[in-house]
Amino acid sequence: MTHTTAYTAQGAAATMQISGKELAKTVVLWAGEEMILAVLPGPNHVRLEKLGTELGKSVRLATEQEFSSLFPDCELGAMPPFGSLYNLPVYVDESLAADEAIVFNAGTHRDAIRIRYDDFVRLAKPRVCSFAQKG
Repeated sequence: MTHTTAYTAQGAAATMQISGKELAKTVVLWAGEEMILAVLPGPNHVRLEKLGTELGKSVRLATEQEFSSLFPDCELGAMPPFGSLYNLPVYVDESLAADEAIVFNAGTHRDAIRIRYDDFVRLAKPRVCSFAQKG
């Protein structure tokens, strides 16, 4: 899907005329000494303490400076939720399973992919957790 350039999940959802919760955003985090990807509905926020409890590690947001070199083929902030492409584990919030399909950035702020949630899980092999807080 090609859309008007948008730099936020909500902005991208609006340009594609889809609900914000259908758009999955990818957030880069540190879990202990390991960088991970958290995937959650666009309007939501990561509850760092809750995810940390699930993982048994302290969790914090990674800075753009810390992760920009890990995604050389992507525009900053437009990474797809496929950690296997970058040797990063993926954690997906269970609330995304409520919709049949999800939409996510495809490496740019103008391109997105719509995929059945079940196919995403099969391809990305994420650990499903509960860590999103409605924004």
